Amino acid sequence: MEILKLYLDYFVFGILGFMSFLMLTFAIERLIYYARIKSKLISFQNIHELEIALTNNLTTISTIGANAPYVGLLGTVLGIMITFYDIGQGGKIDANTVMLGLALALKATAAGLLVAIPSIMFYNGLLRKVEVLKSLWLQLPENNSQTP
Repeated sequence: MEILKLYLDYFVFGILGFMSFLMLTFAIERLIYYARIKSKLISFQNIHELEIALTNNLTTISTIGANAPYVGLLGTVLGIMITFYDIGQGGKIDANTVMLGLALALKATAAGLLVAIPSIMFYNGLLRKVEVLKSLWLQLPENNSQTP
């Protein structure tokens, strides 16, 4: 239990930090790709090929946005368990100690939400950009006869 108490924050915040890094890396990569692909839309033979190219890495961004709150919640639950374990070992119940332990445990949930909210915002914005680029591809004269 002591190892968990010592390293819980590092573990949870490390995972959330790594998730944030991945999300930002993929989001920036997609933004750069979308900026460069506008002039190359004509090179795609069909809408499916274009869609595969445009949606690359979006699943990872979405997965991070969906799962970051759960990683934070896991940290909170484990933090609360540690607080109750410490109370049980000490024998006395001090309201200040309990409240401090619970407040510190909740920081993991807050961190999970701080990762999830921008992830979902990036995902939705990038998905909108995918739809715009697909519409632009469909408006090209050589693609007017194709349907999605």
